[in-house]
Amino acid sequence: MTTSSVLTSTFVFTLLSLIGLVFFIRASVKDRTQTFQFIADSPEESLLNQLQEYFVQRAYKISSVDVDQQKINFQGLVRPSGFLAVFLTLLAILGIVCFILVLSFMYPSLSAGFWGLILLSPIAGIFYWQQAGRIEQISLKVEALPADQPETARLISVTGHRDELAELKRNFSLKGMSDSAH
Repeated sequence: MTTSSVLTSTFVFTLLSLIGLVFFIRASVKDRTQTFQFIADSPEESLLNQLQEYFVQRAYKISSVDVDQQKINFQGLVRPSGFLAVFLTLLAILGIVCFILVLSFMYPSLSAGFWGLILLSPIAGIFYWQQAGRIEQISLKVEALPADQPETARLISVTGHRDELAELKRNFSLKGMSDSAH
């Protein structure tokens, strides 16, 4: 096997890894909205007050209330994670350095110029920082259950970011009827 074919295959694998890194960085800001449903056997007003208080403590504000549909919408600003911005930038640096090393072996006379590509790495952190800071919506809906269920039981549907729903489940020790992604 010649050195040329080894370098070419290494270049292709490095390029594919770099493309995967770009998709990973893009996925860091992807919307992950889900719906969580659970049955509450406590009085409706008490439970709604507890949930409302919980979301207010988590920096959400009531954006609208629809009494007819028994639905409350909350809104809150999700701040980007400084750690994740730095982590994504470091991953970009690592990916670009690998790409530069392969290019330097393929084109030794141009190797000094390739190191300028490292200046592209902060774009990953900046992209995450600009896209991750956004307004998140939480929707809370109360529905009556069929006649075979206790009269006090209610079906509660909460739609929001999956991390927020996981925290809600943990804090209230909720067992869900179903989880579905949107």
